[in-house]
Amino acid sequence: MSNKFLDKINFPSDLKELSLGNLEDLAVELRNKTIDTVSKTGGHLGAGLGVVELTIALHYVFNTPRDRLIWDVGHQSYPHKILTGRKNKIETLRQKNGLYGFVKRSESEYDPFGTAHSSTSISAGMGMKIAKDLNKDNANIICVIGDGALSAGMAYEALNNVGATNKQMIVILNDNEMSIDRPVGAMSNYLTKLLSSKQYTNVRSLLKKISAKLPTSVSKTLYKAEEYSKGLVSGGTLFEELGFYYLGPIDGHDIQTLVPVLENIKKTNVDKPIFLHCITKKGKGYEPAEKSDDKFHGVNKFDLKTGQSLSLSNKKSYSSVFGETLSKAAESDEKIVGITAAMMSGTGLDIFNSYHPNRLFDVGIAEQHAVTMAAGLATEGFKPFVAIYSTFLQRAYDQIVHDVALQKLSVRFAIDRAGQVGADGPTHAGSFDITYLSTLPNFVIMAPSNQNELIRMINTSVLIDDRPSAFRYPRGTGEINLNNINYDALEIGKGVIIKEGNDVAILNLGTRMQTCEESIKLLNKHNIFPTLADARFAKPIDKDLIDKLLDNHKYLITIEEGSSGGFGSSLLNYINNERIKPTATKINNLFFPDKFVDHQPPEEQYSEIGMTANAIAEKVIKFFEDNVIDFQSFNNTKKIDL
Repeated sequence: MSNKFLDKINFPSDLKELSLGNLEDLAVELRNKTIDTVSKTGGHLGAGLGVVELTIALHYVFNTPRDRLIWDVGHQSYPHKILTGRKNKIETLRQKNGLYGFVKRSESEYDPFGTAHSSTSISAGMGMKIAKDLNKDNANIICVIGDGALSAGMAYEALNNVGATNKQMIVILNDNEMSIDRPVGAMSNYLTKLLSSKQYTNVRSLLKKISAKLPTSVSKTLYKAEEYSKGLVSGGTLFEELGFYYLGPIDGHDIQTLVPVLENIKKTNVDKPIFLHCITKKGKGYEPAEKSDDKFHGVNKFDLKTGQSLSLSNKKSYSSVFGETLSKAAESDEKIVGITAAMMSGTGLDIFNSYHPNRLFDVGIAEQHAVTMAAGLATEGFKPFVAIYSTFLQRAYDQIVHDVALQKLSVRFAIDRAGQVGADGPTHAGSFDITYLSTLPNFVIMAPSNQNELIRMINTSVLIDDRPSAFRYPRGTGEINLNNINYDALEIGKGVIIKEGNDVAILNLGTRMQTCEESIKLLNKHNIFPTLADARFAKPIDKDLIDKLLDNHKYLITIEEGSSGGFGSSLLNYINNERIKPTATKINNLFFPDKFVDHQPPEEQYSEIGMTANAIAEKVIKFFEDNVIDFQSFNNTKKIDL
């Protein structure tokens, strides 16, 4: 489809040739291009649609990439990518070797700082501004942050620091009244009720119009009157109290207003940072997104006309199994409460909320607060379940250590998105939780091999009331037999042998179990019959099970969906430092490599890191070859055709 204006735009410098009226036409084409792209690739749509006009205006007014433009989180950056030299690559978005779904420094000089976790932009911008000042470079630093990201403490730490140092930075609040789920807390109410009030905006608009037509001395007097009116109406703005020059709120979709305001900001020489408040609409311009509860925050490929997903599945997601199981457990245990950090629907706690709305607490994008709040609940005899993605739980590590583990409080962590996550890439992969939790005293750490095991682990954690516990599970769906569900709790620290074999043992932790079973089928065709065991617990490890595997096998492989230093390391520590009986068993630990795995389909990620059925089978064969072992079952086979 031909685009009259977008076809001519390859870099932001091309925008300078357009008139303001042309920019409005360009916005229509850019919005349509974004919608068409995400319908084919999947990804984050609503956030990008909400900043189309703002993106155009910023690149039109400022001299990027010399002027640094930082997108907080980065899921709204698709229009930015299209305008900054990546238009012809945009349909590779989230595909292997294609454009990343967030902001990545190595991808473009127009991406000065990598983002994917929220609330980092102002801190990064502050660092860049200090560097520019030291280099005597007057380039502008512009940070675009969403209202949802202002629920995170890091954003306020940065605002406080920037305001106190009087650095001439520009912070733009993209206020769409949403983060992923609806924003919560006093700040959301403050922005919505006070700064956007008609009384406030009408008073300010009138004074500005009058001020523009009067002499400077009178204009200054009116400015003081404006400040007084602002205090009268809203009690003063938080941002000005922090040291910012506050402007707004303005319509973030009105290019005719955005461009002159940004041009004035660019020309203004004030001794304080500037805070521009823009009101936008998430999902703007695409009716299915505007009508959707989550405004198409994150979507699979979809039908362009209807907005209906093309990847519908009848299988249950692990997240929904968690939500349903916790809801059921809470029916008979009034002490169970759920806590989420702005990810109610993503973690399955929306299900819990529908049954127990008075026992679900959404704290906003504030993982540190979520963990310590849960610790407080635990001190009063409640059973808090903190459901957070593995990659976001990293943000609260000190609270896990100091406020939970050290005090041996019975907080339960439901760790979603464990392991590789496909198109969302390394910023969202759950690679490190086994490792960073296994080093902590007092923890119980579980990883289910399937959805029924997840149900049992949730019910196990309900009963653990003398220490913290965690269970981790992946993104996506799984197999569950609804007619044969075992709800029984597990014995703490006990694994299970799934299939008895000989010579070779595979000890799996987590949802690569099906892959292990497939690898055994490959090996069975060549008369190799490994034992398969499910560890279930990363901590405490099942020493009796490990002893049995070591005593009866010549080769042991452990498999876990996490980094080094986790389950495999705990097993080796036991063998080398605690186990009395020596072993001649050869041991290999399979874990994530010492690198970040790029975005691509999940199975291709697991292929790259050697955790497919073929890769596991080949590892067994290599053991046979390297050791020249004359197993009767081996039949002198030198290579298996996998």
